[in-house]
Amino acid sequence: MTDIFHRTYRSTLDALVEDAIPGRAFEAWTFDDPTRRRAAESRLRDKGVSARIHSAYKPLVFAFLEDIDLDGVTAIEVRYPVHESAPANRFRLEAYPLAALVGDRRIDFVAREDGAFQYDVLPTRGDTTEALVVPAPNRVHADLVGQTSLSPTGWYRVAGDDVGQRLETDYERLFHETMKAIAAHDWGRDEPYFEELNIAVALPAADVPLLVGDEVVSLREALHEDFYFSLLEVFQHRSARPLGDRSLRPGQIVPEIVASDGAVSVRVETRPLTDGFLDAPDQDLGTAGEPIGVGQVQRLLADFGGEMFAARSRAGRHVQAVHVTGRDAPVMVSGGQHPNEPTGIVGALRAAVRLAQREGAHFVVSPLENPDGYALSQRLRRDNPRHMHHAARYTALGDDLEYRTRENAGADLGEKDIHLQAEARAQARLHVNLHGYPSHEWTRPLSGYLPRHFAMWTLPKGFFLIVRHHEGWGDAAEQLLDHVTRRLAAIPGLLEANRSQIALYEIHAGETGFRLINGFPCLSSVDDRHIAPVTLITEYPDETIYGAAYVAGHSAQMETVLAAYDAWQTIGGSTSVVAGV
Repeated sequence: MTDIFHRTYRSTLDALVEDAIPGRAFEAWTFDDPTRRRAAESRLRDKGVSARIHSAYKPLVFAFLEDIDLDGVTAIEVRYPVHESAPANRFRLEAYPLAALVGDRRIDFVAREDGAFQYDVLPTRGDTTEALVVPAPNRVHADLVGQTSLSPTGWYRVAGDDVGQRLETDYERLFHETMKAIAAHDWGRDEPYFEELNIAVALPAADVPLLVGDEVVSLREALHEDFYFSLLEVFQHRSARPLGDRSLRPGQIVPEIVASDGAVSVRVETRPLTDGFLDAPDQDLGTAGEPIGVGQVQRLLADFGGEMFAARSRAGRHVQAVHVTGRDAPVMVSGGQHPNEPTGIVGALRAAVRLAQREGAHFVVSPLENPDGYALSQRLRRDNPRHMHHAARYTALGDDLEYRTRENAGADLGEKDIHLQAEARAQARLHVNLHGYPSHEWTRPLSGYLPRHFAMWTLPKGFFLIVRHHEGWGDAAEQLLDHVTRRLAAIPGLLEANRSQIALYEIHAGETGFRLINGFPCLSSVDDRHIAPVTLITEYPDETIYGAAYVAGHSAQMETVLAAYDAWQTIGGSTSVVAGV
């Protein structure tokens, strides 16, 4: 192991209390949870100081949760900032999910024209409209890869000062100093630069559930996301790749952000990779309320009666799949490429169980293509089960399997080989590739707030489908989407859940940019990267769901596979499609 950086930080709240001057009232904005901010205000009162400490993260949402009285309010207008260094809807997005938090009251968002970092809130009670101001402290800054961002920041102002000044908080200092230390380290020239780069942070910040779907405000989760994707960008920049390049192979980046009892600290070190998985008891597959264990995945695959085949991951874990042959038109089914998207793994297995019982069924299923990522997801979920854990999205090499090729990876394709074997064995013209995405808001608060290169994924917008097809297969893709969405529309509650998420998304973000087919957002495009001429990709909002919500997720994934399989028996063999090859 190599120690890269470690430091303990003075709590910003402790500093505000200890440095306060009796009789001098002030306001401050910090990255702390409500309980700790209220406790600091109480300590200040004991010292003879009147103070109000607001949240620097999502200040408008917390203003409504903590300060704004909605009793008797029938309508609300929110005038939000617009700044040239951010997307026009940035602050409207930052107000998410306010439209759901205010109940059935009408809420309208109107862009400000003066560029001030504040929201004007105009609640109407009866015949009276009030005017409230909610500051939203931000700063324009350049990051380590030369990108300019507009990011939330701490702020401090004494009574009588309408402006105040930036307050660099412990949260901000920890992030930026850690990033600089990692970027300055000598990583050599060759990828991967390390086996595991571990960023262990202790932060006294409790998650705040919002009682809207799966929404939760989590400063710890946000810090994980900012560290992970910011470090990918640092290593992309270092390797002269474009930002967002998913073929980068730096090694496994692991931010572990755990709750502490008051200390704020960070330790960065390199570690060796681990093998194996955490033990998990078997669950009934149809009612599994959380991600299943790898042992259960392997036993189920062995039960299908087909031909097993395997590959090996970077950390030495087995990647397994099975090919069941029959007279039907073959279909390839995969899951777990991004293993923090867990409903696809169970959905693929449930569908395969059903298909294996059919006479003549022909399919290949590889339900867990990234076991190293899955093992990391298991590990991170122990401390933070409600977090997205995008560090587990990619492989132990740090790349996205979708973008690993012989051209950029050489002869040893590792776990990607399971995918290529499956394609070669089945010769399927349809690949159903099961994925998920965050079921609550995804942010990078210290790097511009929105997740760079992934902005379209920042808010949930229901269960949606993507088709990528070869030239000449557009008609087949359209038929497939129509058939699958018609079947999905019959699942009780699924359309209603879609409508609810899409409606909230459109209030805060604008149009989804998707076509609605039978109530489901869909995208279809020509893409010749894949061997199968038609690839159906599912996107279920699943990264942090459990219990009944998790069951609903893998049930929808299963039904998608079965619907696509059934439709393909007609579509895949039609003369019009064959002529388009």
